Order: sequence, then C-alpha cells, then structure tokens
Amino acid sequence: MALINRLSRLFRADVHAVLDRIEEPAEVLKQAVRDMDEELSAAERRIRAAARELESLTARRDELRVRLNEIDGELDLCFASGKDDLARNLVRKKLETDRFLKRLTARHAADEKALAEAHRLFEERRATLESLRQKAEVFAGSAPGAAPESGDAAWMARELTVGEDEVDVAFLREAQARRAS
Repeated sequence: MALINRLSRLFRADVHAVLDRIEEPAEVLKQAVRDMDEELSAAERRIRAAARELESLTARRDELRVRLNEIDGELDLCFASGKDDLARNLVRKKLETDRFLKRLTARHAADEKALAEAHRLFEERRATLESLRQKAEVFAGSAPGAAPESGDAAWMARELTVGEDEVDVAFLREAQARRAS
C-alpha cells in the first residue's frame, strides 16, 4: 500500500512539473489579474445594488415612522371625539405598521451589517489585486523583452507569494515594536 501511495505521489508530481513547463507563467499571471479585476467589478456592482436597496429600506422606514406619528394624531382626535370604533381600526393599523416597522428595522440592520462586511471584503480583494498587479509588474520587468524561463517563473511565483501566517507574524512583530517604543 505504501508503494502505491509513493508511486501515485510521484506520478502527480511529474504531471505537475510537466504542466509547469507547458504553461507560460506571465500569461497565467495576466489572466489571474484579469479574472480578479472582473470579480472585483462584479463585487462593486453588487455593493452598489445593496447600497441602493439599503437606501430604499431607509426611506421606507422613515415613511413608516411618519405614518405612526400620523396615526397617533388621528387616535388623539378619535378619543377626543368619542369615536371608539374608528379608534379601534386605527389601533389595528398602528399595530400592523409598528410590527412592519420592527421587521423592516431588523432587516435594515442586517443589510447594513452585510453591506459593511461586503465593503471590507471588497477592500481586501482590491488590496490583493493591487499586490498581484505589482507582482506582475515585477515579474514582467525581470526579463524585459524576453520570456522568462519556466524555472525562474516558478521560483519567482513561490518567492512573491506571501502567506497568511507570514502576515500574522509580521503584524505581531510590528505591534510589539510599537508597544515597546
């Protein structure tokens, strides 16, 4: 069984090595930048649509608050005039409007939170795209006018990639240095 696993791993490694030699790293990198740019544009459109929806909910919420104030004024008038049957109908409308306002307010809060998260993710992706563009420029500038060798490209791609662990460690170092000074 161990022999089969080792042979399988060796076969996969050889296939990956062949694919690395076939692919043109510069073109793969350019396509990755284009794909991320398209994804970022789509995310920006979704954020704008969500912001418009949030504005609509805000307007509707404000309308409901105004309507509740109007109903309160109408209730005062009904009770002052002794129109209990009319006041009962207004109380029903007030309860329905208040219930709808509470649901709308909850949805508004949830949408506002989701929009803030979408903005945060968008900014992270924008930073990642900018980093990838810079890496692509460095990669393209390493051999002007000449296609880089696939071994050099693979090495550079590995060297330019920054992992989350590295970011976390660097962040902790920076925070510690600032606390010390």
